[in-house]
Amino acid sequence: MKKAVSTVLFLLKIMVPTSLAVALLGWSGLLGYIAAFLAPLMRLIGLPGEAALVFISGALLNIYSAIAVMGTLSLTLKHATILAIMSLTAHNLIVETTVMKSLGSSALKMTLLRILTAIFIAFVFNLILPARLAGIVFSSGMAAQKIAFLPMLGSWALSTLKLVGKIIFFVLVIMETQSLFEEFRIMDFLSRFLAPFMKIFGLPADTSFLWIVINIVGYAYGAGIIKSEYETGKLKKQDGDLFNHHAGICHSLLEDTFLYAAISVPIFWITVPRLILAIAVVWLERFRRSYFKRSFRVGTV
Repeated sequence: MKKAVSTVLFLLKIMVPTSLAVALLGWSGLLGYIAAFLAPLMRLIGLPGEAALVFISGALLNIYSAIAVMGTLSLTLKHATILAIMSLTAHNLIVETTVMKSLGSSALKMTLLRILTAIFIAFVFNLILPARLAGIVFSSGMAAQKIAFLPMLGSWALSTLKLVGKIIFFVLVIMETQSLFEEFRIMDFLSRFLAPFMKIFGLPADTSFLWIVINIVGYAYGAGIIKSEYETGKLKKQDGDLFNHHAGICHSLLEDTFLYAAISVPIFWITVPRLILAIAVVWLERFRRSYFKRSFRVGTV
């Protein structure tokens, strides 16, 4: 319980100010100016300029925010699939990068890795996605409405309150589950069962439970387990950083994938390529560590 409370406070100190800042940016119109600046990049990867707002919303907040903005734009299913893979690769960057840093990674490196990977995979998707997706209407768009300040603040406060409740519930359940798993040696069984998969992924066998947690609930709700594994010495700094290379690109395979599947985005294109890319990133990092040891220091590069 003590660990869970500590984790909840750690998350809330980042999440609440971040979401308020983004809400104020959106209300003031500044977010629109930032999106307009990024519009040329969006066109380079086959997206309409205003789609930059989807990417920014997801990157600063979460998948729910990205999906909400997508519904206000005129998009084809091809556009939606590209935006989905971008948001899945680089979302909730402020919160998740802080959690990654607690596991020993460089915040700057993780942020750049996720953003650049999102742009790269979007560029590839624009070239290889089936042409038929471009002929399917995903959303027709709607006129943006200017909301008064106090109603906007009230809406933000209500959604934040719901989020706080969700965080408290998930963190308590996950950390209690970990304790029970350790007590009854279920963790040992999971590690042995998933060890062959971890080997393919290029990850240490003892990251198997962490991998399950991250892919069921994601970084934010799994922060307690992540911090605990690192602070108790169960996970070395080098291994934690390597795990972040994989999970930063591909996590929350359960919830986030089905959120997009529920709005008709093809499941294959937002799962298999992301998993393959995450595996490739880890093996490239392992190669870099092996052949460029002098330039390597975990947490800084």
